[in-house]
Amino acid sequence: MTTDTNNTNDTNNTNPQNSSMQKVARLSGLADNSMKRVEVDGTPILLIRRGDAVRAYGADCPHAGAPLEQGALCNGRLVCPWHKGTFDIDSGALVEPPPLLPLTRYPVRVTQDDVLVDSMPEPASIATASASDARTFAIVGAGAAGGAACAALREAGYAGRVVLIDREPRTPYDRTVLSKFVPSGEMSPEKIPSLLPDDFFEKHAIDLIQAEVTALDARAKRIDIGSAPSIHYDAALVATGGIPKRLPLQGADDAAVKARVRLLRNRDDARQLVDVAAQSEHALVLGASFIGLEVASALRERKLRVTVVSPGNVPFEKQFGPELGRLFMRLHEAHGVRVRMGRQARAVAPRDPGDADGALRVTLDNGDSVSCDFIVAGTGVTPATDFIQGVTRNGDKSLDVDESMRVMEGLYAAGDIARFPLHAPIDERTRIEHWRVAQQHARIAVNAMLGRPPAEPFVPYFWTYHYGKTFDYLGRAAHWDETRFTGTPDTFEFIALLGDKGKLVAAVGCNREKQIGMLAEAMRKPLSVADAMAIATAD
Repeated sequence: MTTDTNNTNDTNNTNPQNSSMQKVARLSGLADNSMKRVEVDGTPILLIRRGDAVRAYGADCPHAGAPLEQGALCNGRLVCPWHKGTFDIDSGALVEPPPLLPLTRYPVRVTQDDVLVDSMPEPASIATASASDARTFAIVGAGAAGGAACAALREAGYAGRVVLIDREPRTPYDRTVLSKFVPSGEMSPEKIPSLLPDDFFEKHAIDLIQAEVTALDARAKRIDIGSAPSIHYDAALVATGGIPKRLPLQGADDAAVKARVRLLRNRDDARQLVDVAAQSEHALVLGASFIGLEVASALRERKLRVTVVSPGNVPFEKQFGPELGRLFMRLHEAHGVRVRMGRQARAVAPRDPGDADGALRVTLDNGDSVSCDFIVAGTGVTPATDFIQGVTRNGDKSLDVDESMRVMEGLYAAGDIARFPLHAPIDERTRIEHWRVAQQHARIAVNAMLGRPPAEPFVPYFWTYHYGKTFDYLGRAAHWDETRFTGTPDTFEFIALLGDKGKLVAAVGCNREKQIGMLAEAMRKPLSVADAMAIATAD
């Protein structure tokens, strides 16, 4: 039997002695619906067997290099173990971010029982600009959604003009590391990885404009960027994220205080945080948000003393419930963080006016005070939509969108600014501030901009990182009436299933990457808690 499974129809390669293909495995040694990592001329390659067919792809996820053989195969898809990027098994095409490009394909042939693979990849096919398509698509905001939209447009074959506008000078980069790895010193601000190859925008003729958008007239389909000529578009995607809220502290506007308050929204913020942390001993984190506690974890890696002040009973109670919230609090306390829950900061002032050390004293609502060298503020964001004209905003400045992320004719929104209808696993209109959801939004919007039918329902997902442990969260639980565990939460190997009237609404997991990947696919449709438990306990 000779089977060409990756469409390499070169008949000269039928005889392995006359080709560059190398034997890497036996078909009989590969279980059906299984994966195996091999090397060909030093290139790591992933073999996937389905029936008598074998596919060969790059073995590491194009997003962050995760070993894909540790992921999950389900519904004809491969789910990355780390961040749940999803690919079609038969073609390698991207299904779900955070990767923004498809898997690299390698020629593979099955001859009798031998599996042969070539280390030279098949050529990628992504469109570039063409004068035959006179349309202009504009993307405002070069974050996670902006990068995803650029890649998705060219991947889909769109050959018109693409304009990407952002105030920052560098192409889209991975902002998740800003709170996870940069404050600890594990990664420098200069080494933050890009979301796309450095030559992607030039190679695919995407116009990068570094500028502040002063106005977007949604009815005239016009974008103004100061003194430069306005851009007239056929369709526009706005993905501008959020603006950090003002620190609600008496004395926060004092110049000496401002110099010691750090936000964390971009690379410059991260650089300033690292600089002040290198000169400090004690950090105060305001707000037990995901970013706030990730920064607390990272600063403890630097051996700084860290105090967290936040209202509420336990961290993440709204998202995960009290039991899991206490688990996170115990984890931080075990690593030396002083957690002051149920408290709010009311005022801040220099500890010793006139003292050159710059230390601060923060007064809490019960009269206690905390001395610190600097403050990390995690008080939330306001959607950045003030520049958009001709649209209706919600009270929080977000924009309502439909299932295609459409605000109005020719205008789409993604990410933090979009309040969208969510149908899986529950029906609600919501706003989610996470970059992977923003990327999913962008891909949905691109489909609509190109007049394509909507994709299948997506499942919200994010991950949070504390003291070397990654916690995965699937779905969105506005309310739930039961929490069922498998594994052992105290040893941080578990999945918690949050159910409402027997229906799964969310899942939280730690060190259960394969099962979480399988749940991510299963949750595209309504799923009972009982069926979810069967998946969560599968080998």
